[in-house]
Amino acid sequence: MCTGKQTVLHNKKLTPQKEMQISVIVPVRNEEASIGALLECLLNQTLPPAEIAITDGGSTDATTAIIQKYIDRGAPVRLIRTTRALPGRGRNLAVSHSSSDWLAFTDAGIEPQPDWLALLAEQARDGSVDVVYGSYEPRTNTFFKECAAIAYISPPAEIEGVSMRPRSIASALMRRRVWETVGGFPEHLRSAEDLLFMNQVEEKKFRIAYAPRALVGWDLQPNFRRTFKRFAVYARNNIRAGLWKDWQAAVLSRYLMLVLLTLPAVALGWRWLFVPLGLWLLMVIARATVSIRRNRHCYPGGPLRNFFRLLLLLPLIAVIDLGAIAGSIQWFFTDKLRSGPGAVKVNS
Repeated sequence: MCTGKQTVLHNKKLTPQKEMQISVIVPVRNEEASIGALLECLLNQTLPPAEIAITDGGSTDATTAIIQKYIDRGAPVRLIRTTRALPGRGRNLAVSHSSSDWLAFTDAGIEPQPDWLALLAEQARDGSVDVVYGSYEPRTNTFFKECAAIAYISPPAEIEGVSMRPRSIASALMRRRVWETVGGFPEHLRSAEDLLFMNQVEEKKFRIAYAPRALVGWDLQPNFRRTFKRFAVYARNNIRAGLWKDWQAAVLSRYLMLVLLTLPAVALGWRWLFVPLGLWLLMVIARATVSIRRNRHCYPGGPLRNFFRLLLLLPLIAVIDLGAIAGSIQWFFTDKLRSGPGAVKVNS
């Protein structure tokens, strides 16, 4: 478990709400570009939160200074500072310093719609459920982000008769006892800790409802470099979390087959390498085409726009695959080879 020095700052003028008491939980680190927008969205909810509990995991930019300005203005914000905190520990610390029986979870870089909390609370108000999952929409304000959403964001599906995207901790409301029963979020992972937590919630048979209209906006990575870095982190932590079969297994098996297909080049000559190269290109084209078709209702477009989408999806899918492979290799050398007797576990 990661530990570090902690301090708590809060506005002493926190007042009880007549409405449902909800504490919003947010982990942050170096989010000066987005934290102001998030706080504005939360403070202008049609159902205002009783408090916003934020854990800063060691920001080196102006994140905490921005948050402090809201506290000084009298906003119902609690700021927990710690020298080291990955997202799971950040959420756990914020929950432990919050006071409401209901906890709403979201993340930095997210912008909730004004009625987000109200729509989540509407599903829980009669006391018949323990957890409510809202939905999210990727912000596709550039053509690259639109193609990124097509490439790796699951399209809406029917969940208990309603159309919404898969569950996300960035749009969730639950009773405090759910968090207590599960034992909080895993604290050693940079990503995938939310998936493990939500899986535990389902395994504990808590009553779950869905609020498809409770929307938050989710920003995507803006370019190839940052997409690669994000998916390398996802891949490494997916293996740490024991979830590699859900994603990397398929990626790694495809590329292993392609590598094996290069071996006959030893006997048949270098021209044989065009065979696995051609198969790889056909594979990426097929995946891009399927992605465009699966998302045709979310992102409609004519033949010309879909052609340009296809041209961008080809390198984008390749970069995502490369990130998955790089993160898996990094896990092998930085985690697997250090896991022997006397090894020191590094949480990063």
